[in-house]
Amino acid sequence: MSSPAPLDQLIACPSCDALHRSARLGESERAACARCGTLLITPRARSFLHVIALAFTAMILMIAAIFFPFLKISAQGFSHASSVFEVAMAFSEGFLAPLAFAVLMLIVGLPILRFGALIYVLWPLANARPAWPHAAQAFRLAEELEPWSMAEIFIIGTAVALVKIGGLASVSLGPAFWAFCALIIVTALKNAFLSQWTIWDAIGRK
Repeated sequence: MSSPAPLDQLIACPSCDALHRSARLGESERAACARCGTLLITPRARSFLHVIALAFTAMILMIAAIFFPFLKISAQGFSHASSVFEVAMAFSEGFLAPLAFAVLMLIVGLPILRFGALIYVLWPLANARPAWPHAAQAFRLAEELEPWSMAEIFIIGTAVALVKIGGLASVSLGPAFWAFCALIIVTALKNAFLSQWTIWDAIGRK
């Protein structure tokens, strides 16, 4: 009977928790979970560059989604267009101020902070240099913030609200709405290229 592998040579699938032996891969090789197919290990340089490019793209889309008009509502000859920032600022006074702060942080602030942390961690690694100081803490923060980045939930909630008011007024979608939709696609692509094991392994190398 073979002896069990050391813990530092095991990798757990983030989706189904199946354990696998880690291995060094070539530049064109990828490792996926044998049970569910989740990506586990990717080539370092190529995957890091993809994640950096997608993170930059997501930050640009997020800034556009904040300040561009999100939607325009017309009813009985009156119309009004507003952005996400304007809507949040409308509740920035009085006892609703914490609500405005929470909306901006969950929809905008936390995703931008997570993208910035990923860029900080991966930039030197993609250029074959040692990780910058506190890279491990920055990547851990990025992983912990992922469940709280709620741009996707915001779009779903907006779609439900539009269905409710569609019979009462004419609704036109602005460029910020489509920026949010593009952001969801870019975030999904980033997650497809992101391999936590590969990043932790690169951070640990001197």
